[in-house]
Amino acid sequence: MSSRPTFGTIKRVVAILIAIAIVLAAGIVVGQAPALFGIDDDPEATIEFEDQQQNGSVVVIDEVTLSDGGYVVITDGADATEPLAVSEPLSDGTHEELTIDRDDDSEQELLGRLTATVHQDTADEDDFAYAETDGTEDQPYLSAGYPVSDTATVTAEEIDDTLEDSFTVEDLDVPTSATTNETMEVTAEVRNPTDLDDQQPVELRLDGQLLEWQTLDLEGGESTTVTFEVDTRGTPPGERVLGVYTDRDGIHETIELEFHTEPAVTVTDASESRVITDVAIPVEGFVAVVENGDEENATDETDIDPDDWEILGASDQLEPGEHEEVRVSFDENVSVDDDDELTAVIYEGDPEDREAASLYEPDADEIVVDEEALPELVVTTFTVGEVRTNAE
Repeated sequence: MSSRPTFGTIKRVVAILIAIAIVLAAGIVVGQAPALFGIDDDPEATIEFEDQQQNGSVVVIDEVTLSDGGYVVITDGADATEPLAVSEPLSDGTHEELTIDRDDDSEQELLGRLTATVHQDTADEDDFAYAETDGTEDQPYLSAGYPVSDTATVTAEEIDDTLEDSFTVEDLDVPTSATTNETMEVTAEVRNPTDLDDQQPVELRLDGQLLEWQTLDLEGGESTTVTFEVDTRGTPPGERVLGVYTDRDGIHETIELEFHTEPAVTVTDASESRVITDVAIPVEGFVAVVENGDEENATDETDIDPDDWEILGASDQLEPGEHEEVRVSFDENVSVDDDDELTAVIYEGDPEDREAASLYEPDADEIVVDEEALPELVVTTFTVGEVRTNAE
């Protein structure tokens, strides 16, 4: 018997070896197929695209996560073939509040029912290449065989047109001057410049502070005269700005308010614990009772230095105007005798912050009640016992 293998046996062995080689090669190719086509194994992505209001040029993706980076592509829900906007290339990971601008070449606004789809980045180019390569590059991420995407309704931002259709103030009639204890009349002509009937507020303001408002109901193109009654009591004297305003329009004028009487402080009653006064004060301030300091060495009343005064007690804060029976209580550590000569004086400021308060100095044409005391200040001097005797 021959020990050499037959030709048929050799052929069978060779065929088996070739078959094994083909199987091995096929397995290698299959195993490397994703990498050969530029796609990693099992790329994953998620996206959240919520309903929103925008101006038509941008949309905001709430959150998108990509395992291998890529793009988010915005398309019309009715036509998903033409991108309306494409994000900048995104790195792998999670991106929140991602803003995507409308494509410069797109004439369609980013409004309506829109779809956001997550695409891979497999092309060598820096730009999104899905359309240029007929879908062979930058394909969508898939989940269960479907593109990873989300759909949202984007509506136009609400624009408040009412401000553009504001009533207008055509004319304003304000007195050039008034006193601080009267009621004056202010009139204004207001017009509806639109073609539509409308109802809008009209405000009266003094130095920016709202005093009064009225609601006007005007037909398109109609004008009317509105009248305000202004009570000036409690308003500090001086130049004040008085104006009538609508939503987007207004006219203001400057008015000179004069204090309606002479600034004054009069002591009507006194005791060892308190002093009662009547006051005409043009500013926010208070009445204080002071000790005159080194009065014995003064050559005359004007030599008394207010810097030497010690405040013995103060009233509550007063608004500008006339006030009766204003109580000035002495401080707890103050002791007053019947024969003490004291001074009641007007201060400007807050009695709770005496260091920051200042003596009220009237204008030159304002007359001081007690001229013999200190002509440049509104003061009155008194002796506790004498005032009490007179009051009784």
